[in-house]
Amino acid sequence: MKAGSRLEKILEAGHFAVTGELGPPRGADAEVIKKKAEHLRNKVDSINVTDNQTSVVRMCSMAVCKILIEMGLEPNLQMVCRDRNRIAIQSDLLGAYALGIRNVLCLSGDHNKFGDHPQCKNVFDLDSMQLIATVKRMRDEGKLLSDQELEGGVKFFIGAAANPFGDPFEFRVTRLAKKIEAGVDFIQTQCIYNMEKFKTWLDQANDEGLTEKCYILAGVTPLKSVGMARYMQKFVPGLDVPEEYITRLKGVEKKKQAAEGIKICVEQIEQLREMKGVAGVHLMAIEWEHKVPEITEAAKLLPRPEVD
Repeated sequence: MKAGSRLEKILEAGHFAVTGELGPPRGADAEVIKKKAEHLRNKVDSINVTDNQTSVVRMCSMAVCKILIEMGLEPNLQMVCRDRNRIAIQSDLLGAYALGIRNVLCLSGDHNKFGDHPQCKNVFDLDSMQLIATVKRMRDEGKLLSDQELEGGVKFFIGAAANPFGDPFEFRVTRLAKKIEAGVDFIQTQCIYNMEKFKTWLDQANDEGLTEKCYILAGVTPLKSVGMARYMQKFVPGLDVPEEYITRLKGVEKKKQAAEGIKICVEQIEQLREMKGVAGVHLMAIEWEHKVPEITEAAKLLPRPEVD
């Protein structure tokens, strides 16, 4: 059964998709969400809502997704395995579908030791691969993991994440293949800076026919400053930030570094659009949602196509 979400329709029609991202607040103020979301309206096809990212307590992803739906926007529910056992996972999926959520991104989740409650218990009853298979079974077979029949179907469009730069690099495409086999429909990658290394990964995926079995959305994150670039280069696991970008940002005045970072991001999007196997971009403008209109316009991603 197909989901019929806007994102799915965009991809099936062969359009170059654009997804955005919104991080919930560390509080219960819905206006914070609405303000961020308005910057993304008509600029992206759907909006990822992160699930207590970096293991820090935030407003729950499902509630934020419902707020976006009420605003007339399409959410992608991120769901991590860190905080839920299989009962809670399946229950939340049913609840999400009842609320009108049609896209779900299946993630393992950051370990609690990295967050603001390092003493709490990790769950990880399922991993991301098993979560993908769980959603697929609920959708395609109408069954829970217990083999009990569902009372009504759930037509989710199933997503997952991929890191083309993790070690060991030679197993990255193998892991992608396993997620596709588990039932994933679309992949959003970690943010890409090393274009050559990403192209190597993508060529391998193309050679194995994987890009014909699922949609690859390449992750991009604009660099705000030299400091941000250095931090991501040194302290964010699985990221590969070439020195050339740091040199380029250092070559402009401090107050112009943000503009240069946006220029780099636009150039990256233009390169990605030319790569065989890239079906779209996942634009992660971290706490910089107000720059999304500028980036999407400069990258000639507007207007977004209409779908039935």
